[in-house]
Amino acid sequence: MDRQQAENRFAELRKQLQYHAHRYYVLDNPEISDTEYDRLFRELLDLEAQFPELITPDSPSQRVGGEPLSAFAEAVHNLPMLSLDNVFAAEELDAFAEKVQRRLNSSAQLTWTAEPKIDGLAVELIYEHGLLIEGSTRGNGLVGENITANLRTVRNIPLCLDAAAPERLAVRGEVFLPRGDFAELNRQRTEQGQQLFANPRNAAAGSLRQLDSKITAARPLSCCIYGIADLRSVPCQNMAELFVWLEQMHLPVNPLVKICHNLAEIKAHYLRLQQLRHELDYAIDGMVVKVNEFNLQEQLGNTARAPRWAVAWKFAAAEAEAVIIGIEYQVGRTGAITPVAILEPVHIDGTVVRRATLHNQEEISRKGLMIGDTVLVRRAGDVIPEVVKPLLERRSGQEQAVVFPQQCPICEQALHRPEGEAVTRCGNLHCPAQKLQRIIWFAGKSGLDIDGLGLKNVEKLVEAGLIKDIPDLFALPKEQLAALEGWGEKSAEKLLQAIEKAKQTSLARLLAALGIRHIGKTTAELLAEHFVDLNQLLQTTPEHLLTVHGIGEQTASSLCDYFAAQENRELLARLLDLGLTIHSGLKKTAVSGQLSGLVFLFTGTLSHLTRAEAEQRVKQLGGEAVSSLSKKVTHLVAGEKAGSKLQKAAELGIRVLDEQEFLQIIGE
Repeated sequence: MDRQQAENRFAELRKQLQYHAHRYYVLDNPEISDTEYDRLFRELLDLEAQFPELITPDSPSQRVGGEPLSAFAEAVHNLPMLSLDNVFAAEELDAFAEKVQRRLNSSAQLTWTAEPKIDGLAVELIYEHGLLIEGSTRGNGLVGENITANLRTVRNIPLCLDAAAPERLAVRGEVFLPRGDFAELNRQRTEQGQQLFANPRNAAAGSLRQLDSKITAARPLSCCIYGIADLRSVPCQNMAELFVWLEQMHLPVNPLVKICHNLAEIKAHYLRLQQLRHELDYAIDGMVVKVNEFNLQEQLGNTARAPRWAVAWKFAAAEAEAVIIGIEYQVGRTGAITPVAILEPVHIDGTVVRRATLHNQEEISRKGLMIGDTVLVRRAGDVIPEVVKPLLERRSGQEQAVVFPQQCPICEQALHRPEGEAVTRCGNLHCPAQKLQRIIWFAGKSGLDIDGLGLKNVEKLVEAGLIKDIPDLFALPKEQLAALEGWGEKSAEKLLQAIEKAKQTSLARLLAALGIRHIGKTTAELLAEHFVDLNQLLQTTPEHLLTVHGIGEQTASSLCDYFAAQENRELLARLLDLGLTIHSGLKKTAVSGQLSGLVFLFTGTLSHLTRAEAEQRVKQLGGEAVSSLSKKVTHLVAGEKAGSKLQKAAELGIRVLDEQEFLQIIGE
């Protein structure tokens, strides 16, 4: 390639990478796969290595992330938040290690840390005097978005640290959405006709960039801390000591971090993480390798965009091309009709994939999919693979349009699509497919998690006529169970013991198990925190449900409609008659602190904190925050335009505080 060709290709690559980086980092809506982006980026790096005079300050190789969104205030990083260089093979890791040794001018044995590379959104958390005062995204590495209010809703991020924390501490980490919650979030968005998140990373980024922190709070985000900004701010000499110290500060760190004493140990841990990859409840796309000793990290320094003492060893792509040879239509537990692409078998990440979800009719239309299309298929752990997009340049003209059915493929009832929804449904509650899916959900991991009652065994029991509805699970006859093909007395006894154990459950788990629309694990836990028992929940109203933090109109309406149906009340009554025992509320871990034993209720508008932030402060300091007034409330915090609760609190002898008094109590 001559100089002119190099200049032209460099300009083209720079334009493409800047465009795709903006869609990935800023809009959270990528158009190409991570693998394709990495390929383009590596081509740019190779070109710059061959023609270093082409490197400009605005080259993607000199930048990190994307520009911050104007919707948020800017947050300036005192020390840049850098990205990581990538390697894709063991030989490339060897070359990286050799380069590190040359730069150190030493042949001495190095120690390393190796940890999962979580596929989430990079954030910085700043603590002063132990209190979280600011949280931000990476942005362009120098300036990010101030998303403090949203990060305070992430449940495992502590709002205050141990008393031994330094005066100022800036930690860096990754916020992510667990796989199961990602699948549930996309299911809800499918039903609501909203555009689906491409992957858990985009879902986490989209959740953190909400202008309303209540939306963020309703999503079960988690955080994992992997480092600090200023090495001199902590009493540690290396990464190994740092991870121990971070745990002592009650900051969340990954349990799969490993200290490695040579490259062989690093490679062994990479293979282990590769095997664990799809068993983890969070997405990882590789492993991060770092020089362990801080003094050596400082000696090695950084490039404009990445440290010279760390590298990301990426996994092979979990994507492939496949041909759609047909479409099947599945009926879900709520009657939702889900189209599934039948594919010519293709290997993705060590697994043969023959089916991929198409979500709904709108998604098929939006992507412009046809039978016979060659498509890009993505596999993400246990979640069923999905069709990302058709490869239009591969069309031959023989492709066929997708015609959505007008009748349920199982019960043949007419299908309908409720106004304002993207999902077509079978309205027949007695549809055999719906009943089967409700039973599978109830017994599965999202429900009571009955050992031995996976999908195949439930299908066998239904086919044998031993189960027709959910309560039948609790009345299985041992003799008939043992007589089933492939079973026996031991298998039957083991299953019956597991069922008996599952009869002891919590209100949150039961609510999630019933498969009520819009009631997933997180929402069920919110309800169980608020309501004493099932009876109280059965008697509630949509108006009262809307006072529960995190519960919206759709959820309130869906829950009340479910409990209003006579057949659902009869189902619950039968479960209770068969021995189901519900423990009231959630089992909460006791938190000791300066507010232990105190119960706070907030009313009116607060100016310094949002109500969600104030409630989290109380919980973090060992107190309890409630949403309704009762005799157990010890403190009522009244903001502007406080209503009738003030008078009632006075009648009950409850101490009333203004916002400034509350802030003094919590030390702000």
